[in-house]
Amino acid sequence: QVQLVESGGGLVQPGGSLALSCVASGSKLSFKAMGWYRQVTGKQREVVASVLDGGNIHQADFAKGRFTISRDNARNTVGLQMNNLKPEDTAVYYCHAIVDAGSGPYFEVWGQGTLVTVGS
Repeated sequence: QVQLVESGGGLVQPGGSLALSCVASGSKLSFKAMGWYRQVTGKQREVVASVLDGGNIHQADFAKGRFTISRDNARNTVGLQMNNLKPEDTAVYYCHAIVDAGSGPYFEVWGQGTLVTVGS
């Protein structure tokens, strides 16, 4: 069983910074991708950034220049450094992974979500 646990959400003023972290637990893990999604109330969940196997990064346009994703394969962690935050970044941020368990198809795992609120 694979679990993703996020940390680091909270309240931040516009223009401020926040760092999210996610750690994956489980045995014999191999991740084809690890990254972050977010969901604004009333809207669909959308990708923020993801690091693919091999190191390629996919990043949403709104994240470019402001958010930095990092992945530590040895520790099974993925982080998201968010700078110059805007009120429209307010959302629940979810850690996401595509897991290769070694046998059978790949499968997705989601964290429980962490709320990021940008406001004064």
